[in-house]
Amino acid sequence: MNSIENARSTTGTKTRVPDISPLNGMCPICIEDCNVLCEAGKATFRGREVLYPSPEYFGTSTAAANKDFYLDWSHIQIMAELIGAKGIAADPDVAFFENADIRTSVGSRSKRPIPMNIPVHIAGLGSTAVAKRNWKGMAVGSAITGVCQVIGENICGMDSEAVYSNGKVQRSPEMDLRVNAFREQWDGKTGAIVMQTNVEDMRGGADDYVISKLGVDVIERKWGQGAKAIGGEVRLTTLERALELKSRGYLVLPDPEDKEVQEAFRAGLFRSFERHSRVGFPAIGSFLEDIDQLRGKGVKNVFLKTGAYRPEVVAFTMKCASEAKIDLLTFDGAGGGTGMSPVPMMNEMSTPTVHLCAQVVECARILKEQGRFVPDIAFAGGFVNETQMYKAMAMSDLGEGPIVRSIAMARTPILSVMKSNHFVKMAEEGKLPSSFSEQYGDRPEKFFISSNAVQNLRPGAKLGTDIPWGAVGLYTYWHDRIGEGLKQLMAGTRKFKLKCIERGDINCLTEYASKVTGIETIDARAARVMKGLL
Repeated sequence: MNSIENARSTTGTKTRVPDISPLNGMCPICIEDCNVLCEAGKATFRGREVLYPSPEYFGTSTAAANKDFYLDWSHIQIMAELIGAKGIAADPDVAFFENADIRTSVGSRSKRPIPMNIPVHIAGLGSTAVAKRNWKGMAVGSAITGVCQVIGENICGMDSEAVYSNGKVQRSPEMDLRVNAFREQWDGKTGAIVMQTNVEDMRGGADDYVISKLGVDVIERKWGQGAKAIGGEVRLTTLERALELKSRGYLVLPDPEDKEVQEAFRAGLFRSFERHSRVGFPAIGSFLEDIDQLRGKGVKNVFLKTGAYRPEVVAFTMKCASEAKIDLLTFDGAGGGTGMSPVPMMNEMSTPTVHLCAQVVECARILKEQGRFVPDIAFAGGFVNETQMYKAMAMSDLGEGPIVRSIAMARTPILSVMKSNHFVKMAEEGKLPSSFSEQYGDRPEKFFISSNAVQNLRPGAKLGTDIPWGAVGLYTYWHDRIGEGLKQLMAGTRKFKLKCIERGDINCLTEYASKVTGIETIDARAARVMKGLL
């Protein structure tokens, strides 16, 4: 495979010629009068900006890795079944895919399990601008679908209207908005609003604020920065904003208090500051104490979110989650992305999702054999469809059904809401592509196929205002595509309840995939079973 380290669409760079050097991605002949900006060339002018997805798209885009990790979900195949059925009567008049039950629950062994209509939820989306711009669509979409929505980190700290006293937040209109946007259309039964907290949030008392002032009773602690190893970064486009956030204790680069930096910014040498979050260094003793304190404050469910660290850390995390009896533990595999994570880190650091799933499942197997608590698991890391979800759940079966209870998504829900808003705006301006409007209609009520279904779910709500079109789009993606597609796959394997999905429902296509996952190849399975059946 040719190297693309010197030209990436995420950084807005390319090479002059296509036959690049496989060693470093440079043109074989680098010439003096080249007008094309490769990564090295762009870095010559913009330096650290080239570490991140193109800054000019901050707030209106998401980003992820574009590296081939040589193992992905396509290397695993779902095995169709013909004989018998599980979770339903083996009756042709009953065992129809629409009768598959895709409901799940997270914290399934806690005093208060959280039911969800579909085994997906939105992973923590925090203070990055793209999340804020699309929040209502995602929150309402999650609520009407009946799944969990996780409020990400740094919301209070980034809220310009927040009020602090002695370093602790006393009021945060932005946090209030995020919580209430979900609750406005929530049925009070399925799904939940979840507050995620990092080091900055805990220092600023954000968890105490949402617990005591907003009645949030599901808290997710966060270790690290999801699939990336360092803290989150956002772009700040004014000097005043940079100074404000530095005064609240954030790391802001370059230093907005430096007079030379201020002069450079005013002169237009750079257009935005970087705000970074700190990462914690967890220890099992302090972690267990922290979880006990949360439960003592009335928190009903405690989640933990972490990234794609080395195998030793995966084992440590599983041990801590087991000791603390965490209700849902989410691992975020390398390859996924959302806001402004460093591009080299997304591509070249941390464990890819399939490898990570295999490690987590092996840890869970060991814990189970030892008679210890195994938490419900969720995975994030580039999931976009139901086939990937099914494979992750099947891989996690330890003999009593999958321990993967949900798939955490971020980029695709944002995509659904952004795409919805964009096409609705074009419809309002009469600018829809004719190919689209002729096939699907020129009004949202027509081109969103689930508009009637959503209206029936909330008869008193007005589509487009109470329920944003972005929420209708997200519901359509989750319910009509992911949900229906998952039901079809389950019917194809004759497993009509999620708890019936088995490890034997999947096989590997390559020896390498088999080596990583411990799941045999199709040909190895055939050689093993056929002699005994004929």
